[in-house]
Amino acid sequence: MKFSKRAERIEPFYVLEMAKAAQALARETAGQGGAPMIFLNIGEPDFSAPPLVQEAAVRAVRDGATRYGDALGQEALRERISGWYQSRFGVRVPASRIVVTAGASAALQLACLALIDPGDEILMPDPSYPCNRHFVGAAEGRAVLLPTTAAQRYQLSADTVRAAWTEKTRGVLLASPSNPTGSSIAPDALRCIQDVVRAHAGTTLVDEIYLGLSYEEAFSRSALSVDDDIISINSFSKYFGMTGWRLGWMVLPEALVPVVERLVQNLFICASSLSQHAALACFEPESIAEYERRRAQFKARRDYFIAALQSIGFEVPVIPDGAFYVWADCRHVAHRLGVTGSWDFAFELMRRAHVAVTPGRDFGTAQTQHFIRFSTAQSMAQLEEAAARLRALLA
Repeated sequence: MKFSKRAERIEPFYVLEMAKAAQALARETAGQGGAPMIFLNIGEPDFSAPPLVQEAAVRAVRDGATRYGDALGQEALRERISGWYQSRFGVRVPASRIVVTAGASAALQLACLALIDPGDEILMPDPSYPCNRHFVGAAEGRAVLLPTTAAQRYQLSADTVRAAWTEKTRGVLLASPSNPTGSSIAPDALRCIQDVVRAHAGTTLVDEIYLGLSYEEAFSRSALSVDDDIISINSFSKYFGMTGWRLGWMVLPEALVPVVERLVQNLFICASSLSQHAALACFEPESIAEYERRRAQFKARRDYFIAALQSIGFEVPVIPDGAFYVWADCRHVAHRLGVTGSWDFAFELMRRAHVAVTPGRDFGTAQTQHFIRFSTAQSMAQLEEAAARLRALLA
């Protein structure tokens, strides 16, 4: 069987490859009395959808509300999302510019297919979420990763974008807060980047799926407050706790909506009707109150775990202002185990401490071989146990 060159170019998602290895080891040792595996490798909240959302899903099934829906999404849900932007971020986003999608992944795929021709280049920070560059590649474009540093908060700058722009450049894809670093781009910095992009008649896309999990006021504004022409990608997975429901959305300039609608009609038909009915309940006051309690817990977990890692000997160059990740330099502690590089170090932690983490290999090449991504989406009890195991192993 002959495979497409497109498929061959897409690397494995090493986060999931590591997860498979950790799960296999956990099964192998389960019957031998070994310590259970602690999974700090996957970015998935340990909270499920809150009660009102679950009840709405059950009600939708009972009422038979499971048929095909509008390609752009249910009008009621698009209106709720519009209201969310107004109440949470003080930004007016008409429902007509919102497209509900089969997860943020579908939104990114649709945006790339709508904007990128073969050979077009998209500028991205290094490190960054690996799937984002593969969405560009799947659209026959090329992701150009621009190295960033802790001094830049692992985000691009206007000067970096201006210097890297060529005749092939089509736009910029950012994430704020970022996976894997948890760092956000300041509104003023984003505005300067957008000025450069507009001057070149390009497009700025911002992955904002962790925006609801921002912990600092300075970084809690949507990119849409900077410019209506920015394409914002969002999701019900992280802040709203609906990972497996596969539901997201995108906010587009008006002119792009019918283009994306045609793509949805042909590629997806519509997002899950059941998930959309359930998501309506996300915006009820009772649900929002629960989400805010969870956000406070995620912040407390971040604060505890970063301090614990630093006491063990990990370096955290930038304190994450959002999401639930810690991007930690493991060079010093890796030497204690006689290994170099975060890939081998991650396997040592998995085998010897039964703590699964994600090595930096997935996220680019800018010093990523020295970094580990920890997910703090697990319970405080799990984080405390993981810290104790790491301390005992690396003492």
